[in-house]
Amino acid sequence: MDVKKLLDQVAEGTVSSKEAYEQLKKADQAQVHLDYARKERCGFAEVVFCSGKSKEDLVRIYQEIYDLEGEVLGTRATKAQYEAVKAQLPQVSYDEVSHILKIEKANKERTGLVAICTAGTADIPVAQEAALTAEFFGVKVDRIYDVGVSGIHRLLERAERIQQANCVIAIAGMEGALASVIGGLVKNPVIAVPTSVGYGASMHGLSALLTMINSCANGVAVVNIDNGYGAGYLAAQINRLADNDVGKEQIRDE
Repeated sequence: MDVKKLLDQVAEGTVSSKEAYEQLKKADQAQVHLDYARKERCGFAEVVFCSGKSKEDLVRIYQEIYDLEGEVLGTRATKAQYEAVKAQLPQVSYDEVSHILKIEKANKERTGLVAICTAGTADIPVAQEAALTAEFFGVKVDRIYDVGVSGIHRLLERAERIQQANCVIAIAGMEGALASVIGGLVKNPVIAVPTSVGYGASMHGLSALLTMINSCANGVAVVNIDNGYGAGYLAAQINRLADNDVGKEQIRDE
C-alpha cells in the first residue's frame, strides 16, 4: 500500500476517510509490513531478503514495492521463488550466480566507481551479489576477480586500476589476507567480506572474518561472512558521499 497516495486521495476527496481507515486497518493486520518511508529516511528503498519467505508473501512484497518505486531488489532468492514472482511480474530477472531477484529501471545512470576484488573464482557468487547491489543503487562497478595473495603479482598489476575507485570491496575466503594487502595500497575505504570458502580449519569463513577484523591496515571495515549485499549497499553509500564531495569541489572552484 502507498500510504502517501492514499492520504492524497483522502485530501482530494476521491477516497473517504472511512475507506482509508479500513484499508489501513487491513494492512496493519497483514503478516507483511513494508517500510514505505525507508527511501526518505535512508536514501534507498527497502530491499527484500527472499530466503525463507513463502511464494505468496514474496509476490505480494514485490508487487507492492514495484508499484511504489518502479523497481525492486531482492537477495538470496531461489529459482522457485523467481518463477512465482515472474508469473505476476514478467519483467523480473534472476541471476543464478548471486541469487539476486530484481526489477530494475531501464537506462539507469551510474556514477562514481567501486572496485570489487576477489581472491579466487570461488568467491565470485558473493562478489556478484555485491556488484549487482551496488549497480542497482546507481554505482559504476569495476569487477577485478581472481587476484588473491597466493599470486600477488596479479593484484599488483591492477593496483593503479583499483586505486581509481571511491571504495574497494575485498572478498576472500581461506585466511582472508586480501583485504589487508589492498588496505595498504589504496587511500579510500576498503570493505572486507569474508567468505565461507576454504578447508576445515577455515570454519566456514570464521578464520577469514577474524583475520579481517584484526587487519593491521588502516581504513578496512568488515561485514558478515558471505554478506555481499551488505558490502554493496555500504559501498553505494560511500560512493554517493564521494560523488557529493566532488560536486562541492566543482562548485567551490567555480
